[in-house]
Amino acid sequence: MKKLLGLLLIAVIILAACGRPGSESTTSTEGEGDQEVYTIRLAHLVPEEQSSHVAAVKFKEKLEAESDGRLKVELYPNGQLYGSDREAIEAVQLGNVEMTIPAVAAMASFNEKFSVFDLPFLFNNHEAAYKALDGELGQSLLDDLENNDIKGLVYGENGFRHVSNNEQPIELPEDMQGLKMRTLESPLHTDTFNAFGANASPFAFGELYTALQQGTYDAMDCPISLYYTNKFYEVQDYLTLTGHVYAATAILANNDFYNSLPEDLQALVMEGAEEFRSEQRVMAQQQDTDFLEQLKAEGMQVNELTDEQRAAFREAAQPVYDKYEGQIGKDLIDQALAANE
Repeated sequence: MKKLLGLLLIAVIILAACGRPGSESTTSTEGEGDQEVYTIRLAHLVPEEQSSHVAAVKFKEKLEAESDGRLKVELYPNGQLYGSDREAIEAVQLGNVEMTIPAVAAMASFNEKFSVFDLPFLFNNHEAAYKALDGELGQSLLDDLENNDIKGLVYGENGFRHVSNNEQPIELPEDMQGLKMRTLESPLHTDTFNAFGANASPFAFGELYTALQQGTYDAMDCPISLYYTNKFYEVQDYLTLTGHVYAATAILANNDFYNSLPEDLQALVMEGAEEFRSEQRVMAQQQDTDFLEQLKAEGMQVNELTDEQRAAFREAAQPVYDKYEGQIGKDLIDQALAANE
């Protein structure tokens, strides 16, 4: 009887071990010892040919190779897991996935200080944006995300955002009067286009092509690379190079997951993220040049704003600064604007 009870106890222990829910990391055996393998599921919205995903592939390869297999990276591009940046950020926050690369505009829903980067005509050029993002201002905001259970690693780039529509070339704010305008899921973006006279509302990026095709929206805005890689030229006729907002992205990780990594793997992840930042920005600017020519070849009518026209848009956007100064903080706005000097 004792022998039988002993065998039954062993069987129960084995069955309990087999039925235990899997953790986010797995253990594999290599060589003479056991090695813990940490899996990073990285979900984002952009297609495979866009610079963020191309750079993410290199990020994956680096982490897997230089960790000797202790890090495994699974990439989920093109909105495979989540149809909006907000959903992806929430998934990272909850630990349902380990990483994402959202537009910074969507991060303002989790930490309103990030709204500063969405102010229209904030940065005059790429260099000013990099100075702000990679300097004290940008780093302080990434650090602040830890209060939201998120680890901010680095900023990437979607590029300057431009406006398209199906009605007419846009040269002045009054040309946007009454246009049904899709915006990012950011009140500041929506308020900006309403200030220009549009009938603006937020809508998930993953469903935007169909909404434009069906006439739910007349107009939208996004960086050049996304116009091309998402084939928006098929459902939008006119493109105006407004450059009204510099659109940064960010590599975000679940804070608990990041802190659970051994120090050497944390350092490797950060090193990989910094290389991602450098390579992806160069690639993004090159894609903007190449894809703009492709958009013209596909039949989009492209126009640029004159200095006088741009000044009219800046003036129309001033109420947005007035409205959000109290929420964002005048000090943060001044710090961002100082990057243009």
